[in-house]
Amino acid sequence: MTPGTVLITIGRLPKALDFARAFHAAGWTVIVAEPFRHHLTGASNSVAKRRVTPAPSASKAAYLEALGRIVVEEGVDLVLPLSEETMHVAHLRDCLPAGVSVYAPPVEQLLALHDKARFAALAASLGLAVPRTAVLGSAEARALAETSDYVVKPTLSCSGRGIVFGRAGTTPCPASADAQQIVQQQIRGPHFSTFSIAHGGRVSVTVIYRGLVMSGTVAVAFERVEHPAIAAWVEAFVERTGHTGFISFDFIVDSDGLAQAIECNPRVTSGVHFIETQDLAASTLDPGAPSPRLRATREMQQFYPTLTETQGSVFQPARFGPNLATLIRAKDVSWSAADPWPFVTMPVTSLQIILASIREGRSFGEVSTRDISWFE
Repeated sequence: MTPGTVLITIGRLPKALDFARAFHAAGWTVIVAEPFRHHLTGASNSVAKRRVTPAPSASKAAYLEALGRIVVEEGVDLVLPLSEETMHVAHLRDCLPAGVSVYAPPVEQLLALHDKARFAALAASLGLAVPRTAVLGSAEARALAETSDYVVKPTLSCSGRGIVFGRAGTTPCPASADAQQIVQQQIRGPHFSTFSIAHGGRVSVTVIYRGLVMSGTVAVAFERVEHPAIAAWVEAFVERTGHTGFISFDFIVDSDGLAQAIECNPRVTSGVHFIETQDLAASTLDPGAPSPRLRATREMQQFYPTLTETQGSVFQPARFGPNLATLIRAKDVSWSAADPWPFVTMPVTSLQIILASIREGRSFGEVSTRDISWFE
């Protein structure tokens, strides 16, 4: 695709900064539009312009109308959603001028992956390993809870929001006020996450990583690992669904070594930080591009959240030592000597998220995505 103007629809998260730098380096004009007036990516010298939109949580119609207006006013060629706002932005596909593309699968395909009940049913139908999953209140959910420890969580959620655990033989109760929730068999074992870029059922790259420092249930420091069984699971899912675009999964590997996918995130996750930034634009847009290179470093961190978690664990020796070691050792995901201001100004540009996290006692990840997430 010939370089033009790309509209990135999130700016507050480090993954947006990776793509802004990548597309700028590839000759694109980069515009960032999102509800926060000040944000991490907006401080980058890769960004030509910042635009402010309403939050989808306030008005989905107003949000899409604002994006459509920006596309026309700025002469946008490509709309690039990256995080939880993807489910909203995908609705623009049929509303934009000719020649403007949205980098997202069709809405129905996206929502089938985002919906934890529908995803589990789809993966099982493809012959891939997933935990037993049923809609809360159904006969299947009650039978599952009779024989297995379980997890109750919203069917549509992110950042570990609204999860409760139950013991076998107890009655599963709602984890939150969400209209629909699932009961899922609890699998015990190490937790891994993935990020992939795919074209027409072929995986261009898959990054597998695990959390080193956690903020709630969200990793703010992570380590890239190799796990052939997980990589094979991802390749099989992408091939059997013919997926194109970004796609990510969370896995738990059980005591028998079986990798089971507990949910799908049809968007970018922190695994993207392990891909060489200069390769991201081509690998995203060009099905014929070589597989992107992976960075030599195996450990990455979001420095300020990792610092906060390390400080908070001072009186917990089992956590403090490993947290401090990671803080000292891991490379920051945002730092670039050629583009230093996003890292330097992060305490200011992220202040809105930091204060809300402290005030409400919620994780950084949950607070940073609640106004853009899809809960319908």
